[in-house]
Amino acid sequence: MADVPLQVISENAASERRITPSWTIGQLKAKLEPITGIPPLSQKLSLKASGADRIPVEAADEENTRLSSFPLAPYAELHVADTRPQGARENYTDTSGVDKYVMPEEEYEKKTDSVLAWKKAQKLGRFDPSAPDHEQAKVASMQRELSQRGIEVGKRCRVGRDDLRRGVVKYVGEVKEIPSGVGPWVGVQLDEPVGKNDGSIAGTRYWGEASEMKHGVFVRPDRVEVGDYPVMDDLEDMEEI
Repeated sequence: MADVPLQVISENAASERRITPSWTIGQLKAKLEPITGIPPLSQKLSLKASGADRIPVEAADEENTRLSSFPLAPYAELHVADTRPQGARENYTDTSGVDKYVMPEEEYEKKTDSVLAWKKAQKLGRFDPSAPDHEQAKVASMQRELSQRGIEVGKRCRVGRDDLRRGVVKYVGEVKEIPSGVGPWVGVQLDEPVGKNDGSIAGTRYWGEASEMKHGVFVRPDRVEVGDYPVMDDLEDMEEI
């Protein structure tokens, strides 16, 4: 019988493969191991043709049961499930432990075909002669917004428009640890531990003491609205018993 093209699909891979109907289920599983990374004994196979229900590819004697016993429609999906516990499976997508080449900055600056070289040629970003003026104008605009909004340390506020995050302004100014930050940031200590820090970033403390509770958040002035925002009481709407 002629080979049949199937879409082999597993947790970590998907590819088209030609399957020979005369193979046994055991032979197929052995050939699928280098493709999926799943050992034959841990594979659970199923076949799904277009518009049809999924059919298990299994038998009591898999070493002698041939694939021709199953409806191998061209380009049907052959699903390969891993029956091993999650902790026993290989993680083929985690690259945190893989050594990566990082080009030295001085070598990168010498290249003529890089994004940096293109920005220099086009005088974009920090290579724009008028960039300092643009940054100063942006900072001045943010300072005016702070004044107009009445954002000052010690004032009650809410962050965003949903009124679910309330707190107190604890810091107004530059935050050097935020790489894309030009102009002032507003540090807010939220009433609830739903922030991103405890008032410090990368070892620099801007207010309060070290804590495991994340009440702190740094946001741009346009996301802060000061006013009479008391601490929300989740129990105030409950009926008395």
